[in-house]
Amino acid sequence: MTSSSGGLGDYGVGDPLAEGFKGLPLGEVVTAGDIAGRGWNVLRGDVSTPVAVLRLSALEHNVETMRQYCAAAGVSLAPHAKTTLSPELVARQAAAGAWAFTAAVPFHVQLLWAFGVQRVLLANELLDPAALAWAVRELEAHSERELICYVDSHVGLDAAAFAVAASGGTRTLPVVVELGYAGGRTGVRSTDDAVALAQAVAASPHLRLAGVAAYEGTIATVRTPASLAAVDAFLQDVRRLANRLAELDLFARETEPIVTAGGSMFFDRVTAALGPLAADGFRIVLRSGCYLTHDHGLYASGSPATAPGWVLPAFESALEVWARVVSRPEPGLALLNAGRRDLSHDSGLPTPLRGHSADGMHVDLSTSTVTALSDQHAFLQVPADSPLAVGDLVGLGISHPCTTLDRWRLLLMVDDDYTVVGSARTYF
Repeated sequence: MTSSSGGLGDYGVGDPLAEGFKGLPLGEVVTAGDIAGRGWNVLRGDVSTPVAVLRLSALEHNVETMRQYCAAAGVSLAPHAKTTLSPELVARQAAAGAWAFTAAVPFHVQLLWAFGVQRVLLANELLDPAALAWAVRELEAHSERELICYVDSHVGLDAAAFAVAASGGTRTLPVVVELGYAGGRTGVRSTDDAVALAQAVAASPHLRLAGVAAYEGTIATVRTPASLAAVDAFLQDVRRLANRLAELDLFARETEPIVTAGGSMFFDRVTAALGPLAADGFRIVLRSGCYLTHDHGLYASGSPATAPGWVLPAFESALEVWARVVSRPEPGLALLNAGRRDLSHDSGLPTPLRGHSADGMHVDLSTSTVTALSDQHAFLQVPADSPLAVGDLVGLGISHPCTTLDRWRLLLMVDDDYTVVGSARTYF
């Protein structure tokens, strides 16, 4: 479904990476393709700070762990590409067997097709008239491309059908009916309304019913008995809806119906609840994106890999931001040159991982804490007698990778010694 390199050459591999990319040595003009050969080392001070890095060993470990999980569970993966919006990282996921990639908005669809992805799942109702017309034109012009859209209203259904009809083309547009829950995000709020919407899709000559969609991740952000019970109850509603639509024979005959759910927090519950549908001919599609980089906060404490029944190796945090101590104005305070412009803080402040002194010594930060962020500074509380000095480096782990990644146009891939071995561009 994806070319291993299609489109990537247009997205930075051979293009100059000139001044303006955080983390690169100042004044260097390189291409993404030759960064690995420069021999830069983050801990040696060869790159500017702050710098966002991806530990390659952890990244590869996470890709393989998720591949093994999906294979053992009999489910497919359509990683949510909004996590990284990186052609290099998408290519790694595709090489590991991703069935499709998930987009959130039309711009993501355009990027994914340019990256070389062929099958895209748009996890939102597509209502922009210009975007609808563009998507239909692209599908007509590129028979190898596929776009599966959500609908959760008759307005959305009519807009999609009108765009297909107005194009004069020959292809129908596959759509999935999204089921939501009271107080949740998008999605039809009742099974009966979802059935009525599915019947309208099935009756349209321009659309075809491709399956059922849902998102359980907004029910909770922690794995407590109560939150797991609420997630499971909602997923049972999704399962009942899929079965009901099958009984009514509403799915397009030429379509393998899909049931898709599963963000990064509860995808194991999705597998348990919806997996049995595979025996009835459904393809179960997870949409997790944050498994790729993992983190040191939200997912480190609450991903399925922390559950008692998890048997595979745990995911590892691949994403770190390294900053430099620029001030020790008080005995118990160090200021780092990374702040809100560089680090996520919506799901907890960064975690200090380790310090590295100018003479190459490890500095213990196990009792240190980031207490606040300003735009370009982090406030690091340290013991008054800490040897951490002005000029030393500090590695920071983050919580919720999405909102750190979208602050960086270039991520440096490093080996376990923090030598730069590659890079990944982002297109937020």
